[in-house]
This record gives sequence, structure tokens and C-alpha cells, in this order.
Amino acid sequence: MSRVQLALRVSDLEASVTFYSKLFGTEPAKRREGYANFALTEPPLKLVLIEGEAGQETRLDHLGVEVETAEQVTAATTRLKDAGLATFEENDTSCCYALQDKVWVHGPGREPWEVYVVKADAATLGRSAAPDAGGDGCCTGERTEAAPAAAGRACCQ
Repeated sequence: MSRVQLALRVSDLEASVTFYSKLFGTEPAKRREGYANFALTEPPLKLVLIEGEAGQETRLDHLGVEVETAEQVTAATTRLKDAGLATFEENDTSCCYALQDKVWVHGPGREPWEVYVVKADAATLGRSAAPDAGGDGCCTGERTEAAPAAAGRACCQ
């Protein structure tokens, strides 16, 4: 099953977890320091909450499509390249407590999208090498210089 991912950067993680637990009638599937996600089957959604700076309004961090296999990520990469989109690939990257393969693209408004598979759970936050032109490294709030501006923003599975 594929599902859409919505990653939000929130100023009050605990209040956000409480709100979304009530909204969806379920507790987060994963909780770590500064991080929570809800893996919903109805509607099919992966809602990721990333702790941001206190006092800031909630904002979109990135969007994604979670797929079941690395082969589906490879197929998406080929399809996106064939469609003429600039892509940035990350394989076996540890990010947001998960080991993943992914490909990043940007929409026309510079909104970062990833197509990704979670291959395993990880014990540490880790970091993605894929910041956007002015963006953060994986869920850390820190800028990285490891990837070109055409790459996407962080992960968070």
C-alpha cells in the first residue's frame, strides 16, 4: 500500500501529538525526542511531526509518497527522470529513526517531495544529505551543504 506523507514542523510537539491523536483517534506509531509520526490506514496518510522552534507557527516541512519496496523507489526515479524532472537520490540513508531509500523532486513552488521506502527502524535521528536551497538537514533544524540546490528537504519516517 502506498500512502501520502505530510511532514509538519511544529513549535509544540506535545500539543500537536495530543491534537492529532484526538483528530485521528489513534496514538502515534513512532515517538522519539523531537519527533512523532502517525501511520494511518484510513485515510492512507503518514503524518510526520518535527519539533521546530518555540513560538513559530506550524509550517510545511516536506511532502512524500511512501512505497513498499526499494524497486518502487527505483521505478519512480526512472519515471521522474524520464519526465524531465531534476532528481536527487539517497540510498541506505539513516534519517529520522529510519533506514531509507528515496528520491527527491521539487514542485513548481519549490515544495520538496520525496518518494521513499522505509527499510528498517533506526536507533538514532540520523540526517539526510538532501537539503533544499535554503532548507534544513533531516529533522535537525541544521543546514547541511552536502547536496545540490536541486535536492529535496529532509525525511522523517
